[in-house]
Amino acid sequence: MNPSKLLIDVGSTYFKLCANGKLEQHFRNFNKSILDDLNEKCKQTIQQFTSENIYICSSANGGLSTLIIGLTNSFSVKYATNIALNSGINIIDTILYQDIEKASVPSDLIDVVIIVGGINSKRDVFGESLYRYLSQLNYSSVVYVGNTKDSIQVKSNIQHITVLPNIIDDRLHIVEEDLRTYLTNLYQQDIEGKEDIKDLYQITNNQIYSTPYIVNRTLPLIDARFSVVNPFILLDIGGATTDIHYSKDLVVDNLVTENEFDRVVFKKLGVYKSRESLVFVAKKNEFVGELLMHLNVTEYIFDEHSEKSTRILMQLAIFLVLCKMSHYRPSYINLKLLAINSIVLTGGVTKVLTQKEAEDIISFFYKKILTSAHRPITVMDKDYAIWTLGSGIQLEVQKQEQHEGER
Repeated sequence: MNPSKLLIDVGSTYFKLCANGKLEQHFRNFNKSILDDLNEKCKQTIQQFTSENIYICSSANGGLSTLIIGLTNSFSVKYATNIALNSGINIIDTILYQDIEKASVPSDLIDVVIIVGGINSKRDVFGESLYRYLSQLNYSSVVYVGNTKDSIQVKSNIQHITVLPNIIDDRLHIVEEDLRTYLTNLYQQDIEGKEDIKDLYQITNNQIYSTPYIVNRTLPLIDARFSVVNPFILLDIGGATTDIHYSKDLVVDNLVTENEFDRVVFKKLGVYKSRESLVFVAKKNEFVGELLMHLNVTEYIFDEHSEKSTRILMQLAIFLVLCKMSHYRPSYINLKLLAINSIVLTGGVTKVLTQKEAEDIISFFYKKILTSAHRPITVMDKDYAIWTLGSGIQLEVQKQEQHEGER
């Protein structure tokens, strides 16, 4: 960590500062803007640094929602899902084009619609049924990443559509860079577009990044800072979202991909802002009743607002995200959870749960869901050192980009 830099992470519930090797965190006052709240609680620290030396990241927006329309589950939908999840996008639904006439239309605003399908040698893959469906849909952005020969027709029928290269090459491999960059930038624009976040440019001249992006940059170096045994996964559980970071080698259905490490952001698995949706997901899980019995509580705990209920919800968040990455929920990316040797926990969960309470949930998951005695080592990042390491890496990346731009 560079002592001449101030690092700030704005979360949905807390904001954290790191300066001169010292970490501090503050519970947000939601009756104030983020900037006013920061200045009230940390003005003395902030005033020690120039705007060029203040670096900010944020997860306060909770991620973007997307709807994917594709030709097949085995290629187009699967590939687009993989890229979207790893770009920090929350997928609300996927639709096969052949079923679009009878597909339901989401009532909520969709941040981005992805249309995908066909190899470049094919044409007339999409038609009027696609355009009729989109006319009923409430969305902010739409991107086409299907076959090249249909792109002109699609562009002429859908207003304000972004057309990118096909994510499926002629050998049926995934081509992810263009769509990944587009979605990552969209996520970035959403963060910076929030009024509270835009205010923060009054104290920094540097780009504000998403926290999952910053944390993901730490993965290649994390074992040098923590007692982590490879391979590992990292769970960042906070107030609005739960993020999971992992090596692509742990993916069961491994796709041809360029990135060594990926992440998935679960927009509605937070404990404070996303409490209701977390409880909703928990009630739908057939094993949660048994888990609550194991924890000596009943479903009445969901109606409480106490330290005990927060602790239970944090434990549920660990269990539910592991379920979503296992064979138990095959609609999500399936990880080789029996192959991992460490599970690293960071974010708000480390301030609520003890090491023993976290290990108890992980043990329950492996025994009940995977029917295995395997127990990965649990590592608790109680001081948010992983986040500061990621921010430090980003400083070096920015310096390198500046030097390259000056050449």
